[in-house]
Amino acid sequence: VAGLGNYGLRGTRHSVGMAVLDRLARQLAVAEGWRADKRCCADVALATVHGLELVLLKPRRFMNLNGLSVASAAEIYSLGPQDIYLVHDDLDKALGKVAIKLGGSARGHNGVQSCISALHSSEMTRLRVGIGRP
Repeated sequence: VAGLGNYGLRGTRHSVGMAVLDRLARQLAVAEGWRADKRCCADVALATVHGLELVLLKPRRFMNLNGLSVASAAEIYSLGPQDIYLVHDDLDKALGKVAIKLGGSARGHNGVQSCISALHSSEMTRLRVGIGRP
């Protein structure tokens, strides 16, 4: 599960993917387990839920390069695009509204496009979190 955003700009609507991952890590009781992983240039936390192992990932790059971290982590943890969930902001959704999208185009989102390019696939499931338009 990759929370897309701009690592240096936490707290902004554009980095809501990372905020969702922070919340998920707290709910899974692994918030103290975040560690910097230089191999994929990201903060990583591992969790187990109902026997399923999860890799939580917050890329330490700008949004338009998030895919490099996601692809590196996929290689490290032997994951295919179909195993990856992207959590990202969506300007076209009202603030706080969420939707799940199964694959497809990036719809103009630079972080998602970066992931599609780096993984050579658009199969990733996306959790789109509404941030509204300014």
